[in-house]
Amino acid sequence: MKGVDAVANILKQEGVEYLFSYPNHPLIEACARIGIRPIIARSEKTLINIADGYTRALNATKPTVVVVQGGPGIENAFGGLAQAASDGVPILTIPGGGEARRLGSGEFDPLPVYNHIMKWSGRINLPERIPELMNRAFSMLRNGKLGPVLLELPRDTGNAETDDPTGAYVSPKAHRAAGDPADVAEAVKLLLAAKRPVLHAGHGVLWAQAWDELKELAELLQIPVMTTMAGKSAFPENHPLALGAGGHSMTESAAHFLVKSDLVFGVGCSFAKGSFSFPIPAGKKVVQIVTDGRDLNKDTIVAHAVIGDAKLVLRQILDELAKAGVKKPEGVTAEVKKAKDAFLDNWLPRLTADTAPISPYRVIWDLVNTLDRKNVIITHDSGNPRDQTLPFFEAVAPRGYIGWGKSTQLGTGYGVAMGAKLAFPEKTCINVMGDLAFGTAGMEIETAFREKLNIITVLLNNSVLGGYSNYMPVASDTFNSNKLTGDYTAVARGLGAYAEKVTQPGDVKAAIERAVQATRDGRPALLEMITREEPVFPEANKSIKEAADRELAGV
Repeated sequence: MKGVDAVANILKQEGVEYLFSYPNHPLIEACARIGIRPIIARSEKTLINIADGYTRALNATKPTVVVVQGGPGIENAFGGLAQAASDGVPILTIPGGGEARRLGSGEFDPLPVYNHIMKWSGRINLPERIPELMNRAFSMLRNGKLGPVLLELPRDTGNAETDDPTGAYVSPKAHRAAGDPADVAEAVKLLLAAKRPVLHAGHGVLWAQAWDELKELAELLQIPVMTTMAGKSAFPENHPLALGAGGHSMTESAAHFLVKSDLVFGVGCSFAKGSFSFPIPAGKKVVQIVTDGRDLNKDTIVAHAVIGDAKLVLRQILDELAKAGVKKPEGVTAEVKKAKDAFLDNWLPRLTADTAPISPYRVIWDLVNTLDRKNVIITHDSGNPRDQTLPFFEAVAPRGYIGWGKSTQLGTGYGVAMGAKLAFPEKTCINVMGDLAFGTAGMEIETAFREKLNIITVLLNNSVLGGYSNYMPVASDTFNSNKLTGDYTAVARGLGAYAEKVTQPGDVKAAIERAVQATRDGRPALLEMITREEPVFPEANKSIKEAADRELAGV
């Protein structure tokens, strides 16, 4: 058989159900012949975003494979794969390529470029190496610190005759490691000695599916829990110990407890500093549970660490605590409730604003209070929609909220929501985006319609580049450079979606209900909410500083 058919057969053996494809690659037809469905988007970036959302929604329990054309296809794919890399999403990308025997003759070589962002990159230079290199790719995809992998299939390798690998190919297993028992014992000792610990849950809790263990630990020791943006939904945010999430924006309740804490106990997080992760106040004792030692002391010096899978290590900690016979402290949930109530009271005027144009916070509030959140997967887009949604959409089920964005490309949320819908067709999948982001991904409504990925897009249309006038005041005032126009409802209808324009706050809830019904009836939906520009949110740095100032003042 041809090399391309050998690769397709291995993908079938690995349980690949969908081939995220654009626009021309011999694997598309080879896989279709053996029952692997191609998913075709309008651009490489959105295609990868769909694969990204599919992988996250399933916590990588099924393999995700992307194929793009050699040359322009893999060149255009860089942005989407950079986003996947920044959040550690395990996607196998198999680009086409020129002839391996003529490497360096002028065709684009992706390996030098992609080596900067990929966990591992390789090339199938000979057809007889197909089983060996496919094994290597899947092994890298499943083990250690997660991230995307690239394996180029050159044209001559794909066309060459080779043996059927079905009997010879060995599928690599995923291996998890528990922590060193001595390190676990020390972590427990630090936990029990702390007067005001806080659990800091990251993306690794979701990948390890360790949410039950996290909840058990929090309840056993009555420790409040905050999450990172990517870790949001790892802990139910309606729980009495939930503090909410932090990224560029942050709940004030999380800031309150973080500042007052004497131990920050990180689970499945890197503690990396950046614009979209909240800062750890100076002087805090930090413990870190992480799968890869390369994430230790990256930006935050830790007092102690346990290297291992979040689920396994948390279970070890719980077993140690069971031997110790701990007693639950009292009064923590009352303090959490007081802090959360104060935060909500402070923001309720915006969340319940009854004026037009509609406040984006009113839209988020009505989403929270209209949807069956146990059966919802929601994601944000970049910019203000992210910073407004993250602190106020209360996630109650694992992966009920997909937080993304260390690389913050506009329009990513649309593909992420489609990928989540592909993974869970029975759930209501929602993308909250701005009108600027719509310009980068709006044509993908046709993809949603054609591929039957019936998501809801909540478009916050304020007719400007939200918040950008701060960065270009002269250009905005003199040349209207921050202004946008367009009838997005008309565009969505033309691409096959149910679409509705909402101008009054009192109509938001009913419009959400109609959009949910439209998706159940078999169409994607767009709700164009005519909102005001409101670049005001509880910023992480500001929230922590204000909490620290209150602490110093004895308030």
